[in-house]
Amino acid sequence: MKKIIITLLGTLLFIFLIRTNSKGKQITNHLKGIVQNTISKPNHINIIGDSISTRVLVPKGFNRVQYKNGSFQEYLRNYKLKKHGSPIINYDGSEYFAQHWHDAILEVPVPKNGLQQCADALIRIRAEYLWENKQQEKIGFKFTSGHYCSWKQYAAGYRPKINGNKVTFHKTAKANNSKSNFYKYLNLIYTYAGTASLHSELPKVKIENLKIGDMLVQPGFPGHIEIIVDEVVNENGKKLYLLAQGNTPAQNVCLLKNFEDSNISPWYQFSEKEPVYTPSYYFDEPIFVRFK
Repeated sequence: MKKIIITLLGTLLFIFLIRTNSKGKQITNHLKGIVQNTISKPNHINIIGDSISTRVLVPKGFNRVQYKNGSFQEYLRNYKLKKHGSPIINYDGSEYFAQHWHDAILEVPVPKNGLQQCADALIRIRAEYLWENKQQEKIGFKFTSGHYCSWKQYAAGYRPKINGNKVTFHKTAKANNSKSNFYKYLNLIYTYAGTASLHSELPKVKIENLKIGDMLVQPGFPGHIEIIVDEVVNENGKKLYLLAQGNTPAQNVCLLKNFEDSNISPWYQFSEKEPVYTPSYYFDEPIFVRFK
């Protein structure tokens, strides 16, 4: 008993020391949530499932919302996962300090250059979906400056010349449509795009219109962003969602637990103007954006 009490007190002290409540800063989960999750285990995880749809079970009374085969929504819902219990690994090979925040790790490689942070990881997932579904002409993102940089343009050999907020494009390389060049293009996007540019560029989505692929965003420097990767609904129209995130430092993309409501974790429910607490971040209002 003494050992349990000491462990719990240590956990509470840890939360007290590192939690912040200002905009744009990472926080730990609420005290209530972490105590609940320490005492009771979530019951919506199938440890042998190898994708989001097979790893996470649907709460009683709910069913998964149906989407077309080949859609971005189905792509995310069926995203492959690492073996249950896999740790979050940073870009430099070290383990992230908070291993209790996640229920799954998505099979998204982490470059060793450290560039693929929270917004970048979601940009990669979206770009890879378009590539794999032969929609390469749709791959393109805006820099924070507002200038649009497409894969088509980059593949043709055009590179940006950046001088402060002024960006011009010049043909300085040979045309190259290879997959390896595609990832060089993504590294460029990671460097000059982020949560602020996605918030500015992408259309906003109301809570009642949310669907898989929409992203919860706190714009800023650094800001933060998380993506909906599954969606369920009950007979009364109540909807629940799963959230996944990349992070800073660059690391594995993980499926987040819900410490605010361990009865439905890892599922989340959103309400207009209600703040959202996830294990690593506090969103003071639920702003969602959608890839075009």
